[in-house]
Amino acid sequence: MFEVSLHLATLLTLAAFAAGFVDAIAGGGGLITLPALLLAGASPLQALSTNKVQGTFGAATAAVTYAMAGRVDLRQQLGAAAVALAAGAAGAALAGLVPTEGLRLALPVILIGIAGFFAFKKGLSDDDRARRISPTAFTAFVVPLIGGYDGLIGPGAGAFYMIGFVVLAGHGVLKATAHTKLLNFASNLGALAVFAAYGAPWWGIGLAMGVAQIAGARVGARLAMRIGARVIKPLLVATSTLLALRLLWQMLG
Repeated sequence: MFEVSLHLATLLTLAAFAAGFVDAIAGGGGLITLPALLLAGASPLQALSTNKVQGTFGAATAAVTYAMAGRVDLRQQLGAAAVALAAGAAGAALAGLVPTEGLRLALPVILIGIAGFFAFKKGLSDDDRARRISPTAFTAFVVPLIGGYDGLIGPGAGAFYMIGFVVLAGHGVLKATAHTKLLNFASNLGALAVFAAYGAPWWGIGLAMGVAQIAGARVGARLAMRIGARVIKPLLVATSTLLALRLLWQMLG
């Protein structure tokens, strides 16, 4: 049974399809679904937790799609995924306890920086480059920070994973996108487990949106693998910029 009218449920599932498509390519699907859930009448906690329900389906679908195409070895990422899951759960557990206003103020600046990096950095392609830190260091220091943020606040986590893989791990743009999805799924799942214990999600509409996310994620991942950096870079720039503008709009009332 949906927690909203059939009309609103239809609009939310369409939003979830679009979010799954965007998120599979560049991250930032929450830019679409979180405002949609709030407009549908969800409280901030209900919107954040329901977003984790449907987003978990989309991230899992994208991760499996990339793995089946040979773009990433999921088994090699299990350790990093376990860290992301724990960090996402920890972030969600602290959501009501830790003051996040300073981070929210800095987030638009960080997102604009990410957009500028991918827009103007020369030489970004699907080719790998020299890595700056080891995979062990990446898992130990980068993954917990982003996973914790994903559980604590959420929007933009996929873009943060992406830039970490590109700048620090030396991955090409498509490879970074493929590796991002499993970690995004894990931190989403960890956060969802905590929110479910609170009883916060709208399960009916969250599951319906999850089905739409699966469809959107499959289409988005296949397009990204076909076109690569030519579609990933501009979409990542657009989603990071729009998310920054939305956060600034919220701050200004």
